[in-house]
Amino acid sequence: MAKQNCWEFRKCGREIGGKHSEEFGVCPAANNVEADGFCDGKNGGRACRYVLNTLCDGVCQTTYEKKDGACCDCEFRKQLKNDHPLETNIFAYVDYITKHNKKKPGASK
Repeated sequence: MAKQNCWEFRKCGREIGGKHSEEFGVCPAANNVEADGFCDGKNGGRACRYVLNTLCDGVCQTTYEKKDGACCDCEFRKQLKNDHPLETNIFAYVDYITKHNKKKPGASK
């Protein structure tokens, strides 16, 4: 079974082509191609915790401090931590992004 991305779990409709993407814009997590594949997600769909300017519960999280408050109680984040207990921390995310970006054509090694 495919793992859900945050926009599928939360049913926000802000994914690319989603029902609310024209009205509210595409969520930065849905556009975050550098995180594609992180915890088996599409773009930043399973890395939303580390993507600024997401709009969860009607509040734009413009800082990591704001994300901390919003993400602590998030059921999606709890599920993600259960699915990937060793991969859902900032160190694993930065490591993934660093390695993922080195694989891109034209990236310096």
